[in-house]
Amino acid sequence: MYTIKKIYCRTFQTAFKLALPFLPYQKPKIAGSVKAIPDILTDKGLSRVLIITDPGIKKLGLTERLERTLNRAGIFYCLYDKTVANPTTDNVAEALALYETHDCDAIIGFGGGSSMDCAKAVGARAVKPKQSLAKMKGILKVHKRLPLLIAIPTTAGTGSETTLAAVITDAETRHKYPINDFSLIPRYAVLDPKVTLSLPPFLTATTGLDALTHAVEAYIGNSTTHGTRQDALTAVRLIFENLETAYRDGQNLEARKQMLRAAFFAGCAFTKSYVGYVHAVAHSLGGQYNIPHGLANAVLLPFVLEAYGPVIHKKLHRLAMEAGLVDKSTPHEEAARRFIEAIREFKKKFAIGDTFPELLEEDIPRLARYADKEANPLYPVPVLMNARELEELYRARLASPASESRSANCS
Repeated sequence: MYTIKKIYCRTFQTAFKLALPFLPYQKPKIAGSVKAIPDILTDKGLSRVLIITDPGIKKLGLTERLERTLNRAGIFYCLYDKTVANPTTDNVAEALALYETHDCDAIIGFGGGSSMDCAKAVGARAVKPKQSLAKMKGILKVHKRLPLLIAIPTTAGTGSETTLAAVITDAETRHKYPINDFSLIPRYAVLDPKVTLSLPPFLTATTGLDALTHAVEAYIGNSTTHGTRQDALTAVRLIFENLETAYRDGQNLEARKQMLRAAFFAGCAFTKSYVGYVHAVAHSLGGQYNIPHGLANAVLLPFVLEAYGPVIHKKLHRLAMEAGLVDKSTPHEEAARRFIEAIREFKKKFAIGDTFPELLEEDIPRLARYADKEANPLYPVPVLMNARELEELYRARLASPASESRSANCS
């Protein structure tokens, strides 16, 4: 990266870090069950709710318990269940129309990060009906207080129930971009393990590694605080203690509960301390090819950590200690290697590959520009890279002709 751009990025990041103590971050209030929602709504004088979810969640019947709870309490609700894996501007427009048609006064995002991102964007459009989502792209462009937003995660990974970000894909250009504003932080997060019991093993794995990515990127970045470091360490410990159990025994309520806690703490960490190039690259891949975000992060994480090199070895040593992989006396380089290797072992156990079959060589320069624009200067990454350097991260994840041939023979 050119020297002038490096100076600009680091100056921006330093200013943002100095401002952190004065910014209006608020952790969502936690409820332990969907049964708490009627009391929350009633206490605030609200009675008409839009539930935003996706087709898979609806098909599994996961919203039925919430719907019964609202019905018994006499609270009107309507349900939008067309959210796609990387929510689009069309999804937001359709859900907003439902919100306005039925005079709703509260929004529930029910599902993974996509449903919650869609819910946040609908809330933003509801209070700024004359402004497009594209005009809200970036930092602090919403400004207004959203309608009451309640997040109910059905995956233990995205952390969207804690964050100030909504990531939206333009339905026409397929460009994926974040909207960041304090008003997008949900006011309540419902951490109900019962709604995660039907999550299939592969999604349990990819969303769990998504949470791990949030914790790791927040911890190794240059804008940490004591609080975000502690949240990240707690998340890493909980993930290493519970992810494999949740993957192999999806009905284990305690493991599911602890993974929800891990995702929440990881979300709190990266909401303040931000993420890095894993996310920037993953967002571009999700926008272009609709690759699920958790899967993209899981594939990329060990390779990006290796690309950062020795500058993060000391911090990875601390994470490795929290994960129970090393002790204090282990050399930093060895601890970093073991931590990265442990992530690779997770991927092997969960049948997560190292490449993206969808990725095309001719798309890489454009995708790298998107990632560069998203990450620099916003993300306080340990090592700065420009678009040309980021291209190498993409090229290394291209599926080889041999692997494509094997996939074709197996299909």
